[in-house]
Amino acid sequence: MQQPKIALFDLDGVLLNTEPIYDLFWNEASKRYGLGIDNFARLIKGTTLPYIMKKYFSGYSEEFRQQVIRESNAYEETMPFPPMPGSLEFLRMLKEHGVRTGLVTSSTASKMERVFSQLPIEKQFDTIVTADRITRGKPDPMCYLLAAKDLNVDPADCLVFEDSFNGIQAGTDAGMRVIGLSTSNPAESLRDKVYEVIPDLQGKTFEDYLRWSV
Repeated sequence: MQQPKIALFDLDGVLLNTEPIYDLFWNEASKRYGLGIDNFARLIKGTTLPYIMKKYFSGYSEEFRQQVIRESNAYEETMPFPPMPGSLEFLRMLKEHGVRTGLVTSSTASKMERVFSQLPIEKQFDTIVTADRITRGKPDPMCYLLAAKDLNVDPADCLVFEDSFNGIQAGTDAGMRVIGLSTSNPAESLRDKVYEVIPDLQGKTFEDYLRWSV
């Protein structure tokens, strides 16, 4: 029997139900900063803070960009980290079946320290790729390729769980199979971009994982 693929998970919108919390900050911030971009939060989902600064705030002064960064970090430090339905159970089930797993997130290492202090999941991962380890964030595939390199596996032997368009593109461009979670975007908008669309990980079985990965 062929071995199942390595499981690589995005964090926000896949394992954690934090995207609505981020939406509140960035959509309000877009108006407050005068960006004039409707639904700004959806546009930047899955990307790193340096990417956001470079792409959308390059015309602002360094002082202003640093202010945005400070406000974003301050907001993040007050956030709760509620798990997505079924996510922690699914992760635990994979480990019980001997599947190697990785966390591939645009979050910083400092944020992950806060997450792990609230949720005891750090030891569930065989590798963790944060924004601090890369120079090009999603939608660039660098983060997923680094995870494959960490685990000494071919990218084609990895199965990615993503919710954002930027994350899906990163996983796809890395040459990996992607399962799309319709937690941040409508299922219809994901279907032509991923191997399969699911609402979340609740109730998903090891048989489901084998079907996706073999």
